[in-house]
Amino acid sequence: MNRKSCARRVLIGALLTSALLAGGCTTTALIVTAVSVATDTSVTLAVVKHVIEKVNEGEPPPCHSLDSVERALSPRCGAFVAGSIDPRDVRTARLQTCPLGHAAQDPRLWPVLPELIAKGAQPEHCPQSPLLRLAQREGCPDFAAASAESREALVWLAEADARAIRHDVMRMLSCPGARLAGMDRVLDRWLANGALEAGAIGFGALGALHPSGLDSPLARALEARGHTARAALGGHDGKQPSGFEAALRSADFAALDWWFDRLPQLAQGVPPTQGDQLHWLPLARVLVPSFVERPETQPQLVDYLISRGASPSQRLPFDRALTVKAYAKKLNSPLVAQMDPAPAGRSIAAARPLPPAALLTAGVQTPAALIAAGTRGDAARLVAAPQP
Repeated sequence: MNRKSCARRVLIGALLTSALLAGGCTTTALIVTAVSVATDTSVTLAVVKHVIEKVNEGEPPPCHSLDSVERALSPRCGAFVAGSIDPRDVRTARLQTCPLGHAAQDPRLWPVLPELIAKGAQPEHCPQSPLLRLAQREGCPDFAAASAESREALVWLAEADARAIRHDVMRMLSCPGARLAGMDRVLDRWLANGALEAGAIGFGALGALHPSGLDSPLARALEARGHTARAALGGHDGKQPSGFEAALRSADFAALDWWFDRLPQLAQGVPPTQGDQLHWLPLARVLVPSFVERPETQPQLVDYLISRGASPSQRLPFDRALTVKAYAKKLNSPLVAQMDPAPAGRSIAAARPLPPAALLTAGVQTPAALIAAGTRGDAARLVAAPQP
């Protein structure tokens, strides 16, 4: 080895060492520059490139190597710049996931949606509905925080893709945040266009509604068109719980009234949604703190269910040796005492949160927007929370 070649290799080694210590995206550029200066042999360059690949293995590719769609959908590359997407990149779609689905599922990326759609992205190119990806990731996103353009893009995805008509999407679009932002108009349009006809969809529409949306013109219109509470107890392909279970978990007593007024037998048991399952007892379920969204509502739920006909002496479907009361003792639940007959003067109704109509007379300051939107569950939570 001659002196000149040896000097080159020493220089390359020194630069490689400093580059490896530097780390990050600058590593690649520094090494390539070093090789370009220090050697004119393609063999050495190939070796260094191989080293670079090994050093960066498992790391996300540098932003400068991404196409315009990938860069727009990568928050690590900085804020999205309107007008930066090349329509050719929309057609080639180098992303391993559907660009529309990737953008829809993450509220941080909603600003990208209008431009993706304007430059040719179509939901039918996605393996599943982009809105379903969002609904199964976030049950009630903050739609009000999005721009008007982003919300319109989400509405377009709901109306342009028939696969969006799913249980979890209906739950999301009828939640309080969606109603406050006007996103529930999608459901009205689906109904008007005949997309929610009873028996034509694979789930019960009334059970898909958010519990706080049961006392709404849409719910009444669905009932008028043949949808029933009984059909809403059936199974569905989704991650969100059934409508009755969601009402029970959230202690939405107005929604529970809606269910029990139509199906009083639910107090004695809820039918299974699949043939290999057992029915379940609401009174036993609410004894488990992790079942309810707010454990402090357990006492009210126990009193309420007993007032609706649930029996502490009923035997558990999964363990016939235990009654509900014995199950409460086994759990060391502080609610065991409530399993005894109610003493004279004990008021079940008094334990329940006030309905929205009573909030004003009770002197509680409640956001007018929540009352106007009919978000009974949220208004009740305001009452249940400690007042300053």
